[in-house]
Amino acid sequence: MFYRPEDGHNLPHNPFNAIVTPRPIGWISTRDSAGRDNLAPYSFFNGVAYTPPQVMFASTGVKDDVDGTKDSVANIRETGVFCVNVVEYAVRDAMNASSATLPHETDEFAHAGIEKAACDVIDCARVANAPASLECRMTQIVQIEGPANFAVFGEVIGVHMRDDCIVDGRFDVTTYQPLSRLGYRDYTFVREVFELARPDD
Repeated sequence: MFYRPEDGHNLPHNPFNAIVTPRPIGWISTRDSAGRDNLAPYSFFNGVAYTPPQVMFASTGVKDDVDGTKDSVANIRETGVFCVNVVEYAVRDAMNASSATLPHETDEFAHAGIEKAACDVIDCARVANAPASLECRMTQIVQIEGPANFAVFGEVIGVHMRDDCIVDGRFDVTTYQPLSRLGYRDYTFVREVFELARPDD
């Protein structure tokens, strides 16, 4: 099968999300200029550089009570900071609950029953028991093709790691089983890992 996205795929559901998988989930916490906290999961998320460490996430779509985007991007525009919280399999239901479309002033931490903690170097809340949280200073917001598609880039300026996730000096993902997004309504999680040495190692 071949199709041009501009012509449509003639399938019951868009296959693009199922092709680009698995995708890590960035559970993005922000705070607006009035001090109201927000938490939302984004599966268009990844690390993009080592030195300095940088991440990005993309927001696609718009809310009626926010000007041209969603709460996360609107808050980051106001404050210039955000936190990326790693999602583990154990909190999949809370993560899903925080994805609900709610009024701008709603605190998704409270809505989903998630304990929050203060970040250390930015004015933002984080998920208290997350395996890891990355405090970020926004470096740029880039509008990409489409009416409400924004890529948000940030430099990681503070890193939290849960102590039980550090094994023999390494951050061990098998201790918490990171949740990943597949296509449609499908998810998966990491239970096993293996190593491959690069040819020039």
